[in-house]
Amino acid sequence: MPMPMLFEDLLETWSMDREIVLVKVLKHPRERVFAAWMDPAALSQWYGPDGLSIESHEADMREGGFWRFDIVGIYEGKQQRFPSLMRFIQIVPNERIVIDYGGEDGDPNGFYMVVTFDEQADGKTVLTLRQLHPSRERRQAVVAFGAVEYGLQTLGGLERWLG
Repeated sequence: MPMPMLFEDLLETWSMDREIVLVKVLKHPRERVFAAWMDPAALSQWYGPDGLSIESHEADMREGGFWRFDIVGIYEGKQQRFPSLMRFIQIVPNERIVIDYGGEDGDPNGFYMVVTFDEQADGKTVLTLRQLHPSRERRQAVVAFGAVEYGLQTLGGLERWLG
């Protein structure tokens, strides 16, 4: 996927038949929830599906930066390693993170991810995670693979980490 120049450019191509949306209400202020996304040491502790762990390799947690990591553990009965790369397209502190998520440049399975942080009147944070996949077919394959369940497990890991 070519990297869009602006978040607004990405919105122009957003298509609901390629989208996955996950929402989690967290009992913490959005500044704390946002900070958990911007700290690679914290991400390594909570990010990823249950039963798998994160090995962080490089992190440049700023707009235009990246986080290179592996998701590792027993999957489908054998030890596996899933190399991953997040490129940070836009970071609006305590409001939004826009990510190009995938492997190296030209990864045909890469997707965009937008994470938003909205504060409720009671101080809780509504975290919304949206993924935009390159095609309707790829979205369907990812859903069949378990991406929704794994994504919800990841957000549950964040909730547990926050305490």
